[in-house]
Amino acid sequence: MSDVVIEIEGAKRHYTTPAGVVKALDGVDLTVERGEFLAIAGPSGSGKSTLLNLIGALDTPTEGSVKIDGTSLSEMREKALAELRRDRIGFVFQAYNLIPVLSVLENVEYVMLLQGKGASERHKAAKEILAEVGLSDMLDRRPVELSGGQQQRVAVARAIAAKPSLVLADEPTANLDSATGIALLEMMQSLNKTYNMTFVFSTHDQEVMARATRLIRLRDGKIESEERRG
Repeated sequence: MSDVVIEIEGAKRHYTTPAGVVKALDGVDLTVERGEFLAIAGPSGSGKSTLLNLIGALDTPTEGSVKIDGTSLSEMREKALAELRRDRIGFVFQAYNLIPVLSVLENVEYVMLLQGKGASERHKAAKEILAEVGLSDMLDRRPVELSGGQQQRVAVARAIAAKPSLVLADEPTANLDSATGIALLEMMQSLNKTYNMTFVFSTHDQEVMARATRLIRLRDGKIESEERRG
């Protein structure tokens, strides 16, 4: 398997509005290697979430190309894109997006259910990852019974349970207090090292930036600077 997970060349994403054309991304080149813990930072409107949406095959560029594990997203049919999102990309959102009628265990199993994995395999994998995120004693609880930090831990467990190549985290600490956010980041760092899983964050959080192995700063849809650590 290649060491390169993400390849982006000349990516632009422009939107036409009544006020004119908005250049959410305006020519981005980016390569991300397997196992990176990458943070994309910048002010609101800089293009962070737009870039994550392109990487996650949730949106398409106006110009340029995006490749995941060597495959160009523009050359894939919708069914193949849906399978890519299901099997090879884990998503962690600011708003958690847990299914309220399902238990913690069932939420984490859900992607594996969609993948057609058997019940015993799903249960085993979900219980193992929930143990790693410190929620072994909450398997039967519903999301409403959990704190914000616990819900986000479930969301992270769900994102990684099926062992995707890539985890995309859009402002994952934004709704958490500082202590809970730091604990979540430390857990994600541990998972990154244990599984060599690639994490890409969009963030305003200095704690996320401080822990990143590479920090990309966006401004006005362009990469303004890049800093590697370690």
